[in-house]
Amino acid sequence: MSSRENTGMALGLLGVIIFSLTLPFTRIVVEQMHPLLNGLGRALFAAIPAALLLLWRRERWPTWKQVKGLSVVILGVILGFPVLSAWAMQTLPASHGALVNGLQPLCVALYAAWLSHERPSKAFWACAALGSALVLGYALLSGAGSIQAGDVLMLGAIAVGGLGYAEGGRLAREMGGWQVICWALVLSTPLLIGPVWYLAAQHQGAISMRTWWAFGYVALFSQFLGFFAWYAGLAMGGIARVSQIQLLQIFFTIAFSALFFGEQVQPITWVFAVGVILTVALGRKTAVRPATPLPTPPASPQPR
Repeated sequence: MSSRENTGMALGLLGVIIFSLTLPFTRIVVEQMHPLLNGLGRALFAAIPAALLLLWRRERWPTWKQVKGLSVVILGVILGFPVLSAWAMQTLPASHGALVNGLQPLCVALYAAWLSHERPSKAFWACAALGSALVLGYALLSGAGSIQAGDVLMLGAIAVGGLGYAEGGRLAREMGGWQVICWALVLSTPLLIGPVWYLAAQHQGAISMRTWWAFGYVALFSQFLGFFAWYAGLAMGGIARVSQIQLLQIFFTIAFSALFFGEQVQPITWVFAVGVILTVALGRKTAVRPATPLPTPPASPQPR
């Protein structure tokens, strides 16, 4: 791989480490907050620093074509994944959700082939399919041969979230990584204010400081800063290839859940996690034909 692709892989790994705490912290938040209030509220909170950064850098408004792409990002990573995964965390341990979430890299690779015209090799698809099969096998095994309701919610989150990741990675090649998430958050604000206001007014009971800290993490890091590294990594290293790093998120989330949140992780979970991680190592060595490079966008004007 080229140095640019290696840098993209490194940025993708940084984003994955940040995202790996999303499900454990979300599980804490939904113990005291409605899943919708968590999913939509974190985006509304993150829109504040996003708007301030865009104003400070005096960024130009996106074109209409870019706005249409940003609408897909909003559907996937602002609305779909946060809300559906929050509902899933009401019934699933974070470690279980992390393994199911391992299907997302395959979804992102499929979307990348469709939206960005990347062409992974047959060996790449074989590794991606093997990792996904391990994830599905774990879900069936832990669910006593059936898919649980929480699994269905996580699968829905993965489907729409993967689309938002892939389209955001494509847009990042035109706009820049941090610009994509900032504009997506700002443009989604009119859709968020009413529901968040209503849900907050309906909430009853005190919210502990532990819950507020968890909410602050998913808002500032999971919904905002993590995407700076993630979208830049997808743009530099290729969407299909870098997305496979997300399989490592399984290991990080399980480890953090056990270390910081006291979740009891079954030995079979570690076995499947190691198996999935090995598919990442194999997939990293396979060929992916990149999409035709786009011209580098002009630098943003410096603040006066």
